[in-house]
Amino acid sequence: MSFIRLGVCVLGVYAMFLIWAIAQERLSVPFQSIHGDSMDKFKSPVFLGTCQSAMSSLSALAYLYFRRKPGQTLAQVLGLQLNIIGTSKKHHPPDSNGHAASTSPAGGDSPRALLLRYLQCSFFITFAAPFSFAALSHISYPAMVLGKSCKLVPVMLMNVLLYRRAFARHKYVVVALVTAGITMFMGFGGEGKSKHAAKDNEHPNLRHSLIGITYLVINLAMDGATNSTQDEIFARFKVSGQQMMFWINIFCTIVTTLMSSLPLPYIPVLHPSEGQQTEFQVALAFLRTHPSVVTPLVQFALTGALGQLFIFETLQHFGSLTLVTVTLTRKLFTMLLSVVVYNHKLTLGQWAGAGVVFAGISVEAWVKRRDVHAKRVLQEKEKAKIKSL
Repeated sequence: MSFIRLGVCVLGVYAMFLIWAIAQERLSVPFQSIHGDSMDKFKSPVFLGTCQSAMSSLSALAYLYFRRKPGQTLAQVLGLQLNIIGTSKKHHPPDSNGHAASTSPAGGDSPRALLLRYLQCSFFITFAAPFSFAALSHISYPAMVLGKSCKLVPVMLMNVLLYRRAFARHKYVVVALVTAGITMFMGFGGEGKSKHAAKDNEHPNLRHSLIGITYLVINLAMDGATNSTQDEIFARFKVSGQQMMFWINIFCTIVTTLMSSLPLPYIPVLHPSEGQQTEFQVALAFLRTHPSVVTPLVQFALTGALGQLFIFETLQHFGSLTLVTVTLTRKLFTMLLSVVVYNHKLTLGQWAGAGVVFAGISVEAWVKRRDVHAKRVLQEKEKAKIKSL
């Protein structure tokens, strides 16, 4: 039964996020208008985020409802009846990610404090997504996927800056390998000059690459802040991944709905819609005049929501080691699938850079496997001692 569950989880993560990746890349290129007289890009990233978060919150709510235990109250199902686990100031051993758990006074650990943390995550996610979407206009999707593999760097940095956490030594080796790999990938880039118009007089490809990398770095920094805040939530509050998924996506939906409904001025990346119309109106008008965008939009929202459920299911039943292995190989296949589907051309140097990046992440997976095995051996010894007594 356990083997079948693992197989379903792996297939679910692969299937959902491979389709999600294809849909995301498709949304970054122009669509044919209904009259056939123009090709236009979908420029409503906030509306796109609303579709994704709304579908994800509904999926998480359905999961929590059907998996609830008999007699559970709504507050318990949604994780608002807290069992505080981080209330003492005693020393806590490092967790499975190699950093020490933070401590907090009991007075700050309340449902209100938890909801504020969720809201904080939602703001980071809301403002990070448009930068990822904008980066695709300047760099290839394989480059962005590889750059996303560098998330360990901002996660570590934000954990140190925001929550004063210390990390295991192997983390710095992983960071060095990943950073070197992404530098090689971008430095040996040989993407064709036809991707961007040569209207810039000096080094148009270099200019676009720098803009794309800048957007990607901003996105990764916000992702790092999100992940470090999620680590803090798990360290202070005993909540499940599905409960966190529900609340963060609910808040994301509220924030992005407000942003897309307000007549905001033109803001590069965050609000690229021009004119007096709101982004919500611009998005609906685009859907009416470019109906071909509907299919990838639905694929993006639905597969992203279902993929998150498979990720949390894997984490709950098989632990972070298995999840790291699954997501590592998924990112590799995502990059390869993008190369095949959209005919991206990678140089030998880029393939070497990709290999260095995934080698770094493999070090992380190997260390986690070793640590998990050591913990199991220690647990077995403890059980043997108890039985002998």
